[in-house]
Amino acid sequence: ATGFHVHRGVLASFHRKPLPSADEVLAAARRVVVLEDVNNHTNLGAIFRGAAALGVDAVLLSPTCADPLYRRSVRVSMGEVFAVPYAKLDRWPEGLDQVRAAGFTVLAMTPAPDAVPMQRLTPAQRERAALLLGAEGPGLTAAAQAASDVRVVIPMRRGVDSLNVAAAAAVAFWELGREDAL
Repeated sequence: ATGFHVHRGVLASFHRKPLPSADEVLAAARRVVVLEDVNNHTNLGAIFRGAAALGVDAVLLSPTCADPLYRRSVRVSMGEVFAVPYAKLDRWPEGLDQVRAAGFTVLAMTPAPDAVPMQRLTPAQRERAALLLGAEGPGLTAAAQAASDVRVVIPMRRGVDSLNVAAAAAVAFWELGREDAL
């Protein structure tokens, strides 16, 4: 018991609209984020919020990602999971070919020392960017990195090897959109 009268029953019920296809989402987007195995609902919600705030048009999820409509994801996103279009890529990592076929450059985020620093991406690589991020801890699988076009890194200082996936996403979103006219 909490000492308070807290309602723990059903507060609302709704039917989910069918998700759009990945092709529909890609056709309407200029910049997307693709998530592999992101199962932490807090990180997922924070990525949606960062996407909405920093100019990312849509989110694509690998088959093993958490549900964006899970209560914690909705709360952390401040409701942006309802505003940012998202879809699932049914085949993984083969679905990245579908992203590329839609005209996107797949940018795999990794702390690897041989990755291209994000600020050195060419205008062509930035034009229609699909930023690929992996789960907290393990990061992207080798198969997902191999299916990407360019491996990119946010340069770190003071011996720090990486950032939380949601923090890395926000920095990368800002970097990709920093020259957008507001």
